[in-house]
Parts: sequence; structure tokens; C-alpha cells
Amino acid sequence: MSKVKETSTNYENKQNLGLECTEIYAVNLIGGQWTLAICCHLANGKLRFGELRKRIPNITERMLTLQLRKMEENKLVNRTVYAEVPPRVEYELTKSGLQLNPILKQLEEWGKKHKKTTS
Repeated sequence: MSKVKETSTNYENKQNLGLECTEIYAVNLIGGQWTLAICCHLANGKLRFGELRKRIPNITERMLTLQLRKMEENKLVNRTVYAEVPPRVEYELTKSGLQLNPILKQLEEWGKKHKKTTS
């Protein structure tokens, strides 16, 4: 996942749109290809990295790591490291991330309806 240059017009436009429109701000936070999938799996509770990796088989370890870091930075996910051997790390949605659950359900319903109309 390459980072967009902060000096690019694309980056500036994205930032400005996010400041002007809260819907775009929200979509910028959850709009990544894997972010919603991770949120859906964490909606039912804490999961370890390996469990997430198994539940999302097409994601690479590197991409999962990058997405979880980004989600942690955006305050959507909490990462808890336990001082054990071997180390154990668990991920869970933050209070803000949990507020996505009804939205995810609505997206699921909309997706089902839309899929029927296009089939």
C-alpha cells in the first residue's frame, strides 16, 4: 500500500473534501478495501492477528498489518499486547468503531437489495 504524497493535488483535494463534508470524512476513514471487512469481523469481539488473517484469507499479512495500524491511528481499533511468551496481541473495535455496527448492517441490507436489482 503506497502512501499518497502529502504534496500532491489528490491528497489536498481529499483533505479539503473531508473538511467540508462529514460524509466524505467518514468514508475516508472506512473506505479502504479491507477496512470494512476487518470491522465486520471485529464487530463480534476481540480477535488475534492470526484469527483475523484466517477469516480474511485473501489479505496478505503485510496489508493486514498496514490496515490495522491505520485503523488504530484513526481510533477505530484498539491493539492490546500481552507480556507473554510467545507474545499475544488482540484487536478490538473502539467505542467509535463499535458505532459502525448499525451502519454495517444497513450496508449489508442495501447490498443485498442492490445485488438483486442488478442480477
